[in-house]
Amino acid sequence: MKRILTITLCCLGAAAMLCSCGGNAAKKTAEKAAADSLAAVEQNQRTMDKIAQLPAEPVFDIITSMGVIKIKLYADTPKHRENFAKLALNKYYDGILFHRVINGFMIQAGDPLTKDAANKAKFGTGGPDYTVPAEFVAAHRHKKGALAAARRGDAVNPYKESSGSQFYLVQNEASCAQLDGDYTVFGETIEGLDVIDKIAAVQTDSRNCPLQDVKIITIKLAE
Repeated sequence: MKRILTITLCCLGAAAMLCSCGGNAAKKTAEKAAADSLAAVEQNQRTMDKIAQLPAEPVFDIITSMGVIKIKLYADTPKHRENFAKLALNKYYDGILFHRVINGFMIQAGDPLTKDAANKAKFGTGGPDYTVPAEFVAAHRHKKGALAAARRGDAVNPYKESSGSQFYLVQNEASCAQLDGDYTVFGETIEGLDVIDKIAAVQTDSRNCPLQDVKIITIKLAE
């Protein structure tokens, strides 16, 4: 009887220790989640403070594995200007690939799924969980080097809202002119048109995805 009581007490003690360990682990997980959430809020506030101090038409360097494309964002497409600046300043684009390249047309990037080659079948479908309202400005055409927002097709997107992160750069004005008024143009290339041409010329597969990675190393404010 005494032996049974001892074993029972040992089991209860072990169970209590396990509960305690489990409780401590859960507490640490909750504390980490709270700390991460607070850090994200603080980072977002710092980013918004930076955006508030940007010039009306800020200039960013898209630093790629094939060279630098310097772009200017337009003041009269403010929603797209702020969204692109926010993502760039938060390093959202770091390591993302140009996943759709059509020589004589345009080069497209901005899908975070492209950071992992295992997602290749899904390239072109990723992004944040929001869209950006269309901002069509008649003066902004699909000229060479134009920066425009990709989007889903009209059948599922009747208001032509832009992707939260995916964008493209025009390589050929004539073939992209048909997109005027249907896709929001929110910036232009001021240096690096030759880099756009170099990227457009790479070999691609049947889905227009480059056979060798063309990567955005980072996008940062131009000095």
